[in-house]
Amino acid sequence: MTSVDVVFHYGQQPGEAKMRALDSLREVYGIRRILFKEQERTVRVEYDATRLNEQTVASLLRRTGLDITDKLQLI
Repeated sequence: MTSVDVVFHYGQQPGEAKMRALDSLREVYGIRRILFKEQERTVRVEYDATRLNEQTVASLLRRTGLDITDKLQLI
């Protein structure tokens, strides 16, 4: 297993329905952790890179209705 983190900015604050949909992503095989920073409007996803890639994670987030605007570069 190769654990990788990716951080995305999002636009609109997610409502209750979107947060429930986001919570269900934790059940996707390969998603390890999802962390929100509301003040910075970022979401960090830790995932298994042997199962998923960055584009797939972004697609899964968008399917929940989260307004992904761009990806942050991690140092």
